[in-house]
Order: sequence, then C-alpha cells, then structure tokens
Amino acid sequence: MLKPDLESMRPLISLRDVCKQYDGAAGPIVALRNLSLDMGEGEFVAVIGKSGSGKTTLINLLTGIDSPTSGSIQVAETAVQTLSQDQLARWRGRAVGIVFQFFQLLPTLSVAENIMLPMDFCNTFPPRERRARALSLLAGMGIADQADKLPNALSGGQQQRAAIARALANDPPLIVADEPTGNLDSRTAAEVMSFFARLVDAGKTVVMVTHERDLERYFARSVTLTDGTLARPRSQRP
Repeated sequence: MLKPDLESMRPLISLRDVCKQYDGAAGPIVALRNLSLDMGEGEFVAVIGKSGSGKTTLINLLTGIDSPTSGSIQVAETAVQTLSQDQLARWRGRAVGIVFQFFQLLPTLSVAENIMLPMDFCNTFPPRERRARALSLLAGMGIADQADKLPNALSGGQQQRAAIARALANDPPLIVADEPTGNLDSRTAAEVMSFFARLVDAGKTVVMVTHERDLERYFARSVTLTDGTLARPRSQRP
C-alpha cells in the first residue's frame, strides 16, 4: 500500500491543546499536556509509549469515555468535549467502533447476538435486517459458522474477529483498538492485523494502541507519547 499524503489528507480527528489532569492523593496528576494532533480519514495510526505515557488516556478521550480538562477534540463534525453523557453514548455507538484486548463479548449472548447489540442500542438498521448484517460481518471475518455459538466456545483469535465485527456493526468511520493482539499468538495476530489493514483500505480510520514493535509495518504512522506529550511522529510505510 502507498503511504498516504498526510499534507492533503482530510483530518477525521483533530485535537488542539488537549490537557487531562486527575486528582491524586499527593496532588494533581497530569496524564496529557497541551497535546495537538490530527489523524486523517483512512489512516492507520499506532499509539505507542511506555506505561504511564498517556496512551490509555488518549484513547479514552477519543472515544468519549473520558473528557479533557481543557482543549478541544473534534471527530468528523462532532466536538466531543461538548456532548452530555447521553449524547456521548449515542455518538459513540454510531461513530466509533472499539476493540479491546480482552474481547469484552457478552458471555450469555451468541456471537451473532453480540454483533447485533450495537444495532439494537442505536437503532441503526431495521430489526429484520440486523441478523443478516451480523452474519455478513462475521463472514467477512471468516467465522460465519460460529454465529450461533457462545463466545467461550471460540478460540481467542475467533473471539477477536467477532469483536472486530461488533465494532463494525453500525459502520462507524473510526475504529479504536486497545492492544487487540496482546493475547494472540503471532500467526493469529498477523491475521487480525490484516483485517484491520483491509478496513483502512476500505476507508476506515484505525487508531491502535500497541506495544508490539514488530507490527509497525502495518501502520502509516506512529504517534509516540512520552509523559503525556507528543514525541517523534513518524511515517512508516514506503
């Protein structure tokens, strides 16, 4: 894949002077400080850094799970920091797909029912179409034959594929993944990364937290955080 033209790429995400501070027993803890950053439509971005560097805080702010102490976060046409909790829940359900390291599939629902749940919550597709869409997404992940099983009957790699399908349920423009290959063997991790690369090829923006340097070949760019600040942005794909 050709390296994206970052100069001409339309940003899907714009952060401006974002700070996040938490109250600690010994005083304020600054997780992010004066962070300004753009991420383009159709870009595959890695967020890397040591423990405590601010990676999780950044992901939580991008997804509206947490709010900035100051600064602005724009995702597409939405100023995320201005939304109420109810508005955030509705926006997140439609605009962001989240993939977790530990899958977070509901154990008492079938795989297909897990995929249908975001559609039920946001009412994005007519009820009669939701199962067919879930099956189509699972087919795209290569696990349509697992649709009516409970998640614990699937391998770790299959569960992560199901989690990606669930993240795609409402066709969001942004996919955020937090260490999605951390519990997978190297072969399965490569397969999962190929799925993410295909999403980028289809126009999705994917932002992924990872510690795994051997995955760098998949990313268009790495964003390195050090003590809550941005360091050494790099393009990586030839």
